Amino acid sequence: MKDGTSARLLPWAGSEGKPCYLITDGTGYLSRVADGIESVQLGMVTGLLGHASDLLADDQATSAQLRFLLARMREALTDVHRIAVSRGVRLTSGERESPL
Repeated sequence: MKDGTSARLLPWAGSEGKPCYLITDGTGYLSRVADGIESVQLGMVTGLLGHASDLLADDQATSAQLRFLLARMREALTDVHRIAVSRGVRLTSGERESPL
């Protein structure tokens, strides 16, 4: 895009699960909000992985508990995939990547 701006895939979905984009130079308020949400989402994945290890090691885990875990892991994987795609596009477009 012109003037150093690009379309950034945001770390959340819009209505009907469609992707949301922000036209940005990567330095504005909404970019910082998106960076913060990405950080929270990645942190939640770490906790979920720990919970998965504990639950899978428990011989008494019920099918309902495992289904719930699988649903949360699907959500987390969707978030991580969206973050990876967004960052990959920004890296290939030469946009400055902000550290989290």
